[in-house]
Amino acid sequence: MEAMAIAAVNPGTRAAPATTVAATVSRTARMAAEETVAPGEPAAPAAAGASARAGTHVREHGSILADAEKRALVWMAARLPHRINADHLTALGLLAMVGVGASYWASRWHELALLGAVAGLALNWFGDSLDGTVARVRNHQRPRYGFYVDHVVDVTSMLLLCAGLALSPHMSPVPALLLLAAYLMVSAEAYLATHACGVFRVSLLKVGPTELRILLAAGTLRLLTNGSEVELLGGTWLLFDVGGVAAAAGLFGALGFSAVRNGLALYRAEPLPR
Repeated sequence: MEAMAIAAVNPGTRAAPATTVAATVSRTARMAAEETVAPGEPAAPAAAGASARAGTHVREHGSILADAEKRALVWMAARLPHRINADHLTALGLLAMVGVGASYWASRWHELALLGAVAGLALNWFGDSLDGTVARVRNHQRPRYGFYVDHVVDVTSMLLLCAGLALSPHMSPVPALLLLAAYLMVSAEAYLATHACGVFRVSLLKVGPTELRILLAAGTLRLLTNGSEVELLGGTWLLFDVGGVAAAAGLFGALGFSAVRNGLALYRAEPLPR
């Protein structure tokens, strides 16, 4: 979900134009070239190169709610008790996803447990979205630590969510596994692009983590009011099976598009010698 990494572009900033992305790729390529040493010369410490790159990537976040969300997060961060820091909020976001997964699982025995999943999604948004803003507002930025920890937590959170859904009566295991696989592949490509191209994209087609939480919460409330099944293409399907397969298809499509775009950008930045 949302990153705690501190980057050159704050949350809510519109997507950088293609020329900016290309310039970032070229700059990253030049930095990598400058770090290359001749045979026999001592190499610079790896941490030094990583440190230089970690704080220079561009963070693109142009979702529908990005601007309003940024203002709300800054307002909350300025009023949060000082004894609560970004690490506490990150832990809260992860624990909330434990509760979300457990609530979906518990809905096997009592459907009102789904309300716990909705509450957990709200808590996850609070912790996962606010941690990086608190670090910025208080000038406690830790770019490499934040980027690493936050995305480990993101991957773990998605595993908890998909496991809870697969154990619930509202989603079959195969679509849940397909959704998890798609998410992990897109995440891997995004992290590689951040390292190689210097660009970390948070949203796609104006949809970001917050919008996805809202859609999931709305779908969960729909389970309470209208049941788990929907009529589609002449058959009866689980609503979350349909949503999971559609989401996985969208993620795989985004993966292909992003891989081609970043591959071409890197090829232009590092052409074969003639």
